[in-house]
Amino acid sequence: MKKTRKTAGILLAVLLAAVFCCMAIADRIQTAGGTVEITQGVIDTNVGDITYKLYKPKDAVKAPGVLLLHGYQNDKETCAAYAIELARRGVVVLSIDEYGHGSSEPGLINRGYVNQRVKVNFGLDSKENGTFVSVGGATRYRLMMNFSNLSFFDERYTKDDQGNEITDSSCGGIAAYAWLASLPFVDNSRLGLSGHSMGTWSSWSVAAAYSGTEIEPKATVLQCGELFTKDAYDSSKIHFNNVLLLQAKWDEFSYFRDYEKNVDDKLLHTPLRAEFLGTSVNDAAWNTTFGSFAEGTARRMELLYTNHRLTTHHAHGLAVALDWFADALSYKNSVPATNQIAMIKEWLVLLAMLCAVAALLPAMELLLTIPFFEAIVQPLPPKTGIKPKGAWWRGVLITMLIAGFSYPFMTQLGHGLLPLPEGIFRMTVGNGFISWYLLLILVMLITTLIGTRGAKKKGTYDGYYGMGLGTAEQPNRIGWKHLFRACLLVLCLLAILYIIVALCGLFHGLDLRFIWPFFKTFTWARFGQFFVYIPVFALFFLLNNSKIMASMRTEATYQKGFKGFIGSWWRNALMMVGGILIIVLIEYIPFFLGIGPGADVLFGSTFGGPFMSLMILFVPQVIVFSVLCTYMYRRTGSVWVGALTVASLAAWIVTGGSSML
Repeated sequence: MKKTRKTAGILLAVLLAAVFCCMAIADRIQTAGGTVEITQGVIDTNVGDITYKLYKPKDAVKAPGVLLLHGYQNDKETCAAYAIELARRGVVVLSIDEYGHGSSEPGLINRGYVNQRVKVNFGLDSKENGTFVSVGGATRYRLMMNFSNLSFFDERYTKDDQGNEITDSSCGGIAAYAWLASLPFVDNSRLGLSGHSMGTWSSWSVAAAYSGTEIEPKATVLQCGELFTKDAYDSSKIHFNNVLLLQAKWDEFSYFRDYEKNVDDKLLHTPLRAEFLGTSVNDAAWNTTFGSFAEGTARRMELLYTNHRLTTHHAHGLAVALDWFADALSYKNSVPATNQIAMIKEWLVLLAMLCAVAALLPAMELLLTIPFFEAIVQPLPPKTGIKPKGAWWRGVLITMLIAGFSYPFMTQLGHGLLPLPEGIFRMTVGNGFISWYLLLILVMLITTLIGTRGAKKKGTYDGYYGMGLGTAEQPNRIGWKHLFRACLLVLCLLAILYIIVALCGLFHGLDLRFIWPFFKTFTWARFGQFFVYIPVFALFFLLNNSKIMASMRTEATYQKGFKGFIGSWWRNALMMVGGILIIVLIEYIPFFLGIGPGADVLFGSTFGGPFMSLMILFVPQVIVFSVLCTYMYRRTGSVWVGALTVASLAAWIVTGGSSML
């Protein structure tokens, strides 16, 4: 035991040192070697405080300023690449948490909604052709159906006959822009803004709000933006200066590719795109600047060979944006646009996050040396429950198919229309996962009952112990004492990780993340949401681990050492993430072949978008979870610790960083 304690203690210390070393270097990068001062605070608005992160070059005196607006399910830190690169070139940068995101108080509901939607780009719709229609259902559904409906559009779009309206499609950006313009070290005659995805609609809204004023934006950079015609708003009063559109080649969201299946030259040579560029349909071209910066008519569409979510950190897109701001805001880049350091910070923070999560394992080993927690450890169930090779592969295939093909349908159902009390279940993407998890919980309960009956007939039934839910002493009963101890152990592990996250935020102003939010400190509202969602997450992962880790045991489960761990892990990982990998292939292979995104082609555009693009985050996340679950099951002989740990981490990720109503 002393040897175990010593080894675990050394490993824990090394991992913690790695976390804080990575964070210290990342902090040095985000401040450009100490030449940029970073502060965080709140901007008071009439609907609540909006949190911000301000990047101020230390020698800034009447410097140009840029407001950054993140996308759906992101936060202010997602804009870090643009913020870091602009600030190290002398620009004052303000990045905010928009409504319903990050630590800001106002919910997404403050954006507003109406009981109607359009099915094409605004200004190209009509009731006669069925592209301007009424919608009903849950508030969050109507809200999301109006994401591209902007508050400066004509009243036929922004108001309905029931008194609803689009109130602030800038999601707090209008107030933040005014605050940026008021700073004494900012030249408010040289202001710009940039947004990604949802943030592009916010950017259009900010630019429209200040059009024709003394502080109107001189440049707008849209990272995956939707276009609309001049028929959608009063173009005699509103104009947009020097707009750059960064177009992702493989954008999973249909409205960012004009509701076409692909982004190609056919999309380029349309009246909508030609109107944006200010040229003829035949003369429209990618990667070409049209118009004049001096007159505010400069337009450009840069084609980026990436997908929607990765556009925020695409090196070429960022370089084009840096040059665009320099030309539009009349300053000279002191550093070439291709000289970028922001991704170094992202990789360092990713490494820190992986080390922090890995630190949970030696932390668990130390806690297991305490007699109270040591009682959790028991032998693995007997080998009589091992699945034959053929039966195991059949089970894997069924698991993958059910999980994979239910994913696009159930997540979208929960995201928009599942009848959940919206005052309680406020996490929009969280509701999508709850819907999917509830279906899989039902499936797992049914298959467990069927499997139990079959095992009893064959005489191979080994009780709850074989399911990873019981004890060797009382195999036919659920191990409630083990569960109690496991809950306390998991609470200790979560407390350790939360302290790490809090310290990183306190000393470095950084979360554990990689481009998108993962582990953040909670606001009180988000902390409450954690307790709303954790019961469903916990039940899902307990049943999931019971089926995969325990009931689907193989010979590799009993092999000791690293070889045994790898043999168990790849099998467990395949079952946990295999279904999603199938959907990844279905989504992207047709896309890359020029047919269109698989979900749109096979199921319709309703099932594309957010949960398809989330897969590139979800897959690596679940693979990490499978490592923790495999190790913890082999170490403790039950699924309690592993399942409750990853359930808590998953609920933390969803409630700590994603969108709230």
